Amino acid sequence: MARRDIVVLGSLNMDFIARAEHLPAPGETVLGGGFQMVAGGKGANQANAAARLVAGPGVVRLAGRVGNDAFAAHLRASLGAAGVDTAAVVATGEAPTGIAMIWLDAAGQNSILVAPGANLLFDVESVEALRPLYRGAACALFQLETPLAVVRRAMAIAREEGAVTILDPAPAQELPREVLELADWVTPNETEARMLAGRELEPAAMEAALLAMGARGVVLKLGAAGCFSGGVFSPGFAVDVVDTTAAGDTFNAGFAVALAEHRNTADALRFANAAAALSVTKLGAQTSAPSRAEVDAYCSFLVP
Repeated sequence: MARRDIVVLGSLNMDFIARAEHLPAPGETVLGGGFQMVAGGKGANQANAAARLVAGPGVVRLAGRVGNDAFAAHLRASLGAAGVDTAAVVATGEAPTGIAMIWLDAAGQNSILVAPGANLLFDVESVEALRPLYRGAACALFQLETPLAVVRRAMAIAREEGAVTILDPAPAQELPREVLELADWVTPNETEARMLAGRELEPAAMEAALLAMGARGVVLKLGAAGCFSGGVFSPGFAVDVVDTTAAGDTFNAGFAVALAEHRNTADALRFANAAAALSVTKLGAQTSAPSRAEVDAYCSFLVP
């Protein structure tokens, strides 16, 4: 039977979202508007979005760390409602569940401060226990809100077990060649790509630079413009933006789901662009992730 499972290793956070006309400058107090507390964390966001986008056979599993607190219970319940298997999410009493404080301006742009908490307690020694998950997986998703040593070892195991590895190099940081070499796909946005390459380049030159640094495949996420991969632009879709939080996470989830369905790269990128576009029309991280029915309906109206 063809592999269809997706395994996500990454962070789980409770997000505190406040809206204002503009984002506060250093030393400035801004009187805001609405406030929400929603489930987040890049790993959990990607798992949640992937589970909502999966059609037919295939299970989305999340590996991560949370505290022994009410936030952890809320995050598990939210992920479970989306269909995510959280058996590999382990609770610890040594640190609280991670949180993120998110400020949104009137245009939907954001600034985010993360307190990782239990996410940083994921240790390399525990990664080997995840091998059976990767053995049955089509794709494995990774980000950088958990320790890099954990990400590197898990990526190595995923590749050994035959899963396609997709690395979202966020938050932006420099990465050693041995990590990039473990990625079948590296999916930076423009800020992350500049950090990796050490300079600003046009998309084609940026892709070439990242390939030369060891990445096996590159997808440059260009926001509303879409993305660039294999020397070709895959255009984005015009929508009314409410909140850009987790748009990149939804893109990665959509890309993984499409690859797990054995679509070609061009189709996978188009599907991912559509999922990300729909996500920015709603508020929140996990609450903004579209369903498979929504994406399929949206794509049916788009010009191929």
